[in-house]
Amino acid sequence: MNKKDEILKLYYEKHLKQRNIAQKVEVSQGYVSQVIKTDKRYNANKETKHKASIIKKANYNKEYYKTYKRPKKVDNSYQEMQAQLEKDVAELSYYHSYNMFDYDFVKCNLSAYHRNSKGNLSLVNGLTVGFDVPRTVNMTIKVPTQKYKHRFCMC
Repeated sequence: MNKKDEILKLYYEKHLKQRNIAQKVEVSQGYVSQVIKTDKRYNANKETKHKASIIKKANYNKEYYKTYKRPKKVDNSYQEMQAQLEKDVAELSYYHSYNMFDYDFVKCNLSAYHRNSKGNLSLVNGLTVGFDVPRTVNMTIKVPTQKYKHRFCMC
């Protein structure tokens, strides 16, 4: 029996791996691969192995998911959302008021102000605003000390 026939017999009948066949017949693994690929049975055998592999993988996955225990995840996103909502309601509430510096108010509503000749921020002419909106803000003071008591910020 020549080497090619022996290789084909070991591969198709004994179902040995190419590496083991190469060691037994004393040839390279590349040569074994070439001999196998030239045989008529190669494509049919390859497809059969592929189908068997798919079935084996499907069975493995079924067993895996039967026994797999997913770790419980603490989901506190609802509580975080509720806390944020309560904070927003408190900030925008008609009854809730807190102090805000004039400078901070101007930063939130910058389009309503312009710089006057002294370099201070002044309210744009023609705007109708409430009594508690600052008309001018002195920009020479580094830390604003004037406080603005407001109900809504248009940030």
